[in-house]
Amino acid sequence: MSNLDRQAPLSVCGGRGFVVAEPVRELLSPRHVRLGESTEVRRLLPNLGRRMVGAWAFVDHYGPDDIADEPGMQVPPHPHMGLQTVSWLHEGEVLHRDSLGSLATIRPRELGLMTSGRAISHSEESPRPHAALLHGAQLWVALPEAHRNVEPHFQHHAELPTVTAPGLTATVILGSLDGAASPGTAYTPIVGADLALSGGAQARLPLDPDFEYAVLSMSGEVEVDGVPVLPGSMLYLGCGRTELPLRAESAAGLMLLGGEPFEEEIVMWWNFVGRTQDDIAKAREDWMNGDRFGAVRGYDGAPLPAPALPPVPLKPRGRVR
Repeated sequence: MSNLDRQAPLSVCGGRGFVVAEPVRELLSPRHVRLGESTEVRRLLPNLGRRMVGAWAFVDHYGPDDIADEPGMQVPPHPHMGLQTVSWLHEGEVLHRDSLGSLATIRPRELGLMTSGRAISHSEESPRPHAALLHGAQLWVALPEAHRNVEPHFQHHAELPTVTAPGLTATVILGSLDGAASPGTAYTPIVGADLALSGGAQARLPLDPDFEYAVLSMSGEVEVDGVPVLPGSMLYLGCGRTELPLRAESAAGLMLLGGEPFEEEIVMWWNFVGRTQDDIAKAREDWMNGDRFGAVRGYDGAPLPAPALPPVPLKPRGRVR
């Protein structure tokens, strides 16, 4: 998924200096961003209050959108480096193409995982014809220094492991949860899980006290550790938890995101994750010159041009603003 912000700010994320080492309840409100011609997303990370949760560095929630008479998602070819993209749907389909020649249709509760490594480009679009509704999340995972220049690759997993309890089914998207491990390749200690709760459910989800966590509400009425979390908002939970109390008044959907606090500081701008401003400037130059990122074949449209770099130098701000 692309960041289509034409005035994308440079920011430094990561480092343990601003990790909350104890349980907290920090409610994050989204920023509304236009994505392509017909999709508006709610951006939860990076946020005015917090930039990362573990290695999770970017979270967009979109829908449910009625696209029966619309083109739906239309994101032209664009580049990535230094990160993984995670595509996750509750409704609809997304057609993925990339510069490796991958072609896959991602459907609800299937994992589309693209590791950009040193460089890749891809496009995303609603197929033709497509379902009437589109609802999902797009997320990025920052790659650690030891792996940020790996060869790019794409994985599509239609079958994922689950953890169940009365009134709760947790699908493990990335990393591991309560002994169940996703087949998706992870490069840091991490967890991403889709939580489906039935109406009236009360459950306690086991957690790793060394991880920091956040919960994104996708749908329904739910309380997370006693805090009502509305669809399209995120509750940051800090570290030091061994379990998470959940209660749903009606059927509800959540995403649990967590992992070991990311030790390294990263520079994130537009669709790139690097370590210095020079990394970012070189990636932008390579994309605009047609070098390094390859070409996406089969998309009906031109690639996205990169926005101009900010005129001021990067000012490190850490994990929180």
